[in-house]
Amino acid sequence: MTLSTSTTAEANLAAGARDLLGVSRLTNEALTSWVHGLPGVDQVGCEGRAAALGTRSIKTSAKAWAIDTAIGMIDLTTLEGADTVGKVRSLCAKALVPDPTDPTTPRPAAVCVYGDLVGTARAALADSGIRVAAVATAFPSGRASLPVKVADTQDAVRAGADEIDMVIDRGAFLAGDYLTVCTQIAAVRDACHRPGDAPDAHLKVILETGELATYDNVRRAAYLALLAGADFIKTSTGKVQPAATLPVTLVMLEAVRDWRDLTGTQVGVKPAGGIRTTKDAIKYLVMVNEVAGEDWLSPDWFRFGASGLLNDLLLQRHKLTTGAYSGPDYVTLD
Repeated sequence: MTLSTSTTAEANLAAGARDLLGVSRLTNEALTSWVHGLPGVDQVGCEGRAAALGTRSIKTSAKAWAIDTAIGMIDLTTLEGADTVGKVRSLCAKALVPDPTDPTTPRPAAVCVYGDLVGTARAALADSGIRVAAVATAFPSGRASLPVKVADTQDAVRAGADEIDMVIDRGAFLAGDYLTVCTQIAAVRDACHRPGDAPDAHLKVILETGELATYDNVRRAAYLALLAGADFIKTSTGKVQPAATLPVTLVMLEAVRDWRDLTGTQVGVKPAGGIRTTKDAIKYLVMVNEVAGEDWLSPDWFRFGASGLLNDLLLQRHKLTTGAYSGPDYVTLD
């Protein structure tokens, strides 16, 4: 990344942030005052509400809608060091035809891969409408210089990625260096730009909530990502435990809801890691509806980062259609 690119990103961030924060100059002190002035999260209340929402039951017709909706919100993911071209092609084939016995089955929203396999996924998915998402910025640790993070992002965008999943610098965040967190997100946001009339790649900002320790930190990190231009905020890389949880997702849904009230800008949420069953997915959909509202019940604004979840949703969908459970060989192993 050139100095001019970095300076442009910082200037764009500062222009909007100064107005929102009511300061003449964007500094770490101003950001610290802002995020530490956010209302604290009542841990007992947050966990209690999340648990209560998780007990809601839905009837058969609503369950069928929820299953199809959840399938359409999945970022079907493979992020292993042993990933191969063949594995990515196989995953894309499954995304294109999730259930060969039922052509009415919805397709997932995206296939998520490492940056060097974006071209493979792009070729396999072609013009299907399924988006190609790529992890970038030294995923999952985020331990790289900003020029490396920007180059990583630009490489994935040039290869055809529609979406970039970046990780924040948790070390900087936990050290209270909020300005670094913001300026890095803004620089990656700029790196998602495509020349000409082509739409920019969407930016999902991974907070890695399992390393943030408190709900207050999750809220603060979410607001920094929102300020810096995230299109989505995402819980986790899936490489750290705990990954996605209902209480953490509740805090993030409150953040995007309140951000839209404050700025008029709607931003999506993506829980990722550990969501494996239809029952789990429905709990999240109930929470989205109750906390953020119906406007977020769309793949444009809510995603599941998952690999095994699709199989369970397909099995439950087949059960609702036929009245009988299928064996595990009904679905492919990913």
